[in-house]
Amino acid sequence: MSAVQQLPEGRYGSSRAADARADRKLRIAAIVLGTLFAALVGWFGWYYVVGNTFSGEVIAFQPYDDHVQVHLEIRKDTGASGYCTIRSQDADQAEVGRADFRFDQRTDRIDKVVTLRTAGKGTTAELIGCHAD
Repeated sequence: MSAVQQLPEGRYGSSRAADARADRKLRIAAIVLGTLFAALVGWFGWYYVVGNTFSGEVIAFQPYDDHVQVHLEIRKDTGASGYCTIRSQDADQAEVGRADFRFDQRTDRIDKVVTLRTAGKGTTAELIGCHAD
Protein backbone atom coordinates (compact mmCIF):
# COMPACT_ATOMS: atom_id res chain seq x y z
CA MET A 1 0.00 0.00 0.00
CA SER A 2 1.14 3.38 -0.82
CA ALA A 3 0.84 6.38 1.42
CA VAL A 4 -0.57 9.68 0.18
CA GLN A 5 2.20 12.14 0.12
CA GLN A 6 1.42 15.73 1.28
CA LEU A 7 3.14 18.55 -0.61
CA PRO A 8 4.71 21.37 1.36
CA GLU A 9 2.21 24.20 1.74
CA GLY A 10 2.92 27.33 -0.36
CA ARG A 11 5.70 25.67 -2.30
CA TYR A 12 3.79 25.16 -5.56
CA GLY A 13 1.59 28.29 -5.68
CA SER A 14 -1.49 29.28 -3.73
CA SER A 15 -4.24 26.93 -2.81
CA ARG A 16 -7.55 26.70 -4.64
CA ALA A 17 -9.35 28.22 -1.66
CA ALA A 18 -7.19 31.35 -1.88
CA ASP A 19 -7.92 31.60 -5.63
CA ALA A 20 -11.65 31.30 -4.95
CA ARG A 21 -11.48 34.09 -2.34
CA ALA A 22 -9.60 36.37 -4.78
CA ASP A 23 -12.15 35.64 -7.54
CA ARG A 24 -15.01 36.44 -5.17
CA LYS A 25 -13.42 39.78 -4.22
CA LEU A 26 -12.92 40.69 -7.88
CA ARG A 27 -16.54 39.84 -8.69
CA ILE A 28 -17.80 41.99 -5.81
CA ALA A 29 -15.60 44.90 -6.88
CA ALA A 30 -16.83 44.59 -10.50
CA ILE A 31 -20.48 44.53 -9.39
CA VAL A 32 -20.04 47.60 -7.17
CA LEU A 33 -18.19 49.57 -9.89
CA GLY A 34 -20.69 48.52 -12.56
CA THR A 35 -23.60 49.61 -10.38
CA LEU A 36 -21.99 53.00 -9.70
CA PHE A 37 -21.29 53.50 -13.41
CA ALA A 38 -24.88 52.62 -14.35
CA ALA A 39 -26.21 55.04 -11.71
CA LEU A 40 -23.96 57.82 -13.03
CA VAL A 41 -25.05 57.25 -16.64
CA GLY A 42 -28.69 57.19 -15.50
CA TRP A 43 -28.32 60.46 -13.60
CA PHE A 44 -26.72 62.22 -16.59
CA GLY A 45 -29.44 60.87 -18.89
CA TRP A 46 -32.22 62.02 -16.56
CA TYR A 47 -30.69 65.50 -16.26
CA TYR A 48 -30.30 65.77 -20.04
CA VAL A 49 -33.91 64.76 -20.77
CA VAL A 50 -35.87 66.01 -17.75
CA GLY A 51 -33.59 68.31 -15.78
CA ASN A 52 -33.08 70.92 -18.47
CA THR A 53 -35.70 73.53 -17.52
CA PHE A 54 -34.89 76.18 -20.13
CA SER A 55 -34.34 75.49 -23.85
CA GLY A 56 -34.90 77.25 -27.13
CA GLU A 57 -34.98 76.78 -30.87
CA VAL A 58 -34.57 79.08 -33.87
CA ILE A 59 -37.71 78.68 -36.00
CA ALA A 60 -36.79 81.18 -38.73
CA PHE A 61 -34.60 84.22 -39.36
CA GLN A 62 -34.53 87.09 -41.81
CA PRO A 63 -31.22 88.90 -42.50
CA TYR A 64 -31.09 92.63 -43.27
CA ASP A 65 -28.14 94.98 -43.84
CA ASP A 66 -27.61 95.98 -40.19
CA HIS A 67 -29.66 93.44 -38.22
CA VAL A 68 -31.19 89.97 -38.27
CA GLN A 69 -34.73 89.22 -37.14
CA VAL A 70 -34.91 85.86 -35.38
CA HIS A 71 -38.08 83.92 -34.53
CA LEU A 72 -37.42 81.96 -31.32
CA GLU A 73 -39.43 79.30 -29.56
CA ILE A 74 -38.55 78.97 -25.86
CA ARG A 75 -39.65 76.03 -23.68
CA LYS A 76 -39.24 76.33 -19.92
CA ASP A 77 -40.85 75.69 -16.57
CA THR A 78 -43.66 78.14 -15.85
CA GLY A 79 -41.81 79.89 -13.03
CA ALA A 80 -38.36 79.81 -14.63
CA SER A 81 -36.61 82.83 -16.07
CA GLY A 82 -33.41 83.03 -18.06
CA TYR A 83 -31.75 84.14 -21.24
CA CYS A 84 -30.76 82.82 -24.66
CA THR A 85 -27.62 83.80 -26.59
CA ILE A 86 -27.84 84.28 -30.36
CA ARG A 87 -25.06 85.06 -32.81
CA SER A 88 -24.89 85.92 -36.48
CA GLN A 89 -22.10 85.41 -39.00
CA ASP A 90 -21.45 86.95 -42.39
CA ALA A 91 -20.73 85.09 -45.64
CA ASP A 92 -17.06 84.67 -44.65
CA GLN A 93 -18.12 83.09 -41.33
CA ALA A 94 -16.90 86.04 -39.27
CA GLU A 95 -19.10 86.88 -36.31
CA VAL A 96 -20.96 90.14 -36.93
CA GLY A 97 -23.37 90.09 -33.99
CA ARG A 98 -24.01 88.42 -30.64
CA ALA A 99 -26.57 89.23 -27.95
CA ASP A 100 -28.41 87.78 -24.95
CA PHE A 101 -32.20 87.94 -24.91
CA ARG A 102 -33.99 87.67 -21.56
CA PHE A 103 -37.25 85.74 -21.02
CA ASP A 104 -39.12 86.31 -17.74
CA GLN A 105 -42.70 85.54 -18.83
CA ARG A 106 -44.63 83.23 -16.52
CA THR A 107 -45.60 80.69 -19.17
CA ASP A 108 -44.06 77.40 -20.28
CA ARG A 109 -43.80 78.22 -24.02
CA ILE A 110 -42.84 81.52 -25.64
CA ASP A 111 -42.84 82.43 -29.35
CA LYS A 112 -41.01 85.69 -29.91
CA VAL A 113 -39.33 87.56 -32.75
CA VAL A 114 -36.18 89.35 -31.57
CA THR A 115 -33.86 91.72 -33.43
CA LEU A 116 -30.12 91.09 -33.34
CA ARG A 117 -28.07 94.16 -34.32
CA THR A 118 -25.08 93.31 -36.52
CA ALA A 119 -21.88 95.07 -37.59
CA GLY A 120 -22.37 93.89 -41.18
CA LYS A 121 -24.74 91.80 -43.25
CA GLY A 122 -25.40 88.68 -41.24
CA THR A 123 -26.25 85.56 -43.20
CA THR A 124 -26.95 83.24 -40.25
CA ALA A 125 -28.74 83.23 -36.92
CA GLU A 126 -27.46 80.59 -34.52
CA LEU A 127 -28.75 79.84 -31.04
CA ILE A 128 -25.65 79.38 -28.90
CA GLY A 129 -27.56 78.28 -25.82
CA CYS A 130 -30.24 79.02 -23.24
CA HIS A 131 -29.59 79.25 -19.51
CA ALA A 132 -31.97 79.41 -16.57
CA ASP A 133 -31.24 81.79 -13.71
